[in-house]
Amino acid sequence: ADFKDGKITVLVATDIAARGIDIDQLPHVVNYDLPNVSEDYVHRIGRTGRAGSNGVAVSLVCVDEHQMLRDIEKLIKQKLPQEVIAGFEPDPNAVAQPIQLRSQQHQQSRKPRPAGAGNSGNRTSKPASKNGNAPKRSFSR
Repeated sequence: ADFKDGKITVLVATDIAARGIDIDQLPHVVNYDLPNVSEDYVHRIGRTGRAGSNGVAVSLVCVDEHQMLRDIEKLIKQKLPQEVIAGFEPDPNAVAQPIQLRSQQHQQSRKPRPAGAGNSGNRTSKPASKNGNAPKRSFSR
């Protein structure tokens, strides 16, 4: 609501949220990374320039994303203009590394861990009692 009212001037959204956003007069979309699925790029940039308005979409692309950029250009049947900003020139010796897709990261995080592979490695096998680690007390008369 604050964004639509103009109180907030920047909106950050995930691909999922971007599909459901309908905002009039959104002048800019900035992609801080390229989507893993080319069609998602169309949904992202489709948030700007709606209803006959002009809009600008800017994508920051690293060497690891060049194949994604080619896939997007193939989908939209258009070569996107590229500009290298002074002071941010890519390292000519940089080697592209495979990008691990978010779905792969999620699957890896769900794999069972080997026994004893906890966060700290110092956990006891029993949970703490309600009153912490205090010794049991007995009262007799």
